[in-house]
Amino acid sequence: MMEGLKMADTELMVYIHPSKCGNEFNAVCRQLSSLLFQYDETLDGVLLAFDFAVKSKGAKVLAGLNPYFGVKVESKLLLFNPKPNSLVEGKIVKISPESIHVIVLGFSAAVITDVDIREEFKYKLRNGEGCFVSRSHKRHVLKVGTMVRLQVQSFDEEVMHIAGSLLPANTGCVKWLEKQSEEALRDHKRRKIA
Repeated sequence: MMEGLKMADTELMVYIHPSKCGNEFNAVCRQLSSLLFQYDETLDGVLLAFDFAVKSKGAKVLAGLNPYFGVKVESKLLLFNPKPNSLVEGKIVKISPESIHVIVLGFSAAVITDVDIREEFKYKLRNGEGCFVSRSHKRHVLKVGTMVRLQVQSFDEEVMHIAGSLLPANTGCVKWLEKQSEEALRDHKRRKIA
């Protein structure tokens, strides 16, 4: 249920140095690789992965002090740009009474401060480690290593930082949330049959 990810089919003009014209494929791959894990305004997101095919075999030489070749490519891009109120998932890496720190997709840091954690959750020490435990569902526990679903409040493109929230009811431990939705679906089917 990860939001903020999108596939984009694009036509790009990639500029390569004349010294790299012997192997257009590698040169284009190097140029696109330089954009990985960086926010790009033109693409409106962080480039996570790409696949491409060189569209034209004839490259255009650009006039200027350093002539570059323009190569047209058709590409599929996987982009990450979480919008406010969207849901993302990540792994909890640190917990304190004041905050929960999460890594989303292995590269983007997210922080959920205590004012953005539902009242239902109470900070406790278990086996010497901090965790947040639900007061209404004792098995709903947030601890280091837990996959958590959080709501995006804001996304700082420069440093790839997410300010998150656990206030909505559809946020929390991913396993627990999925188990609850499966049980609700089974109950709904039982009611329909009866």
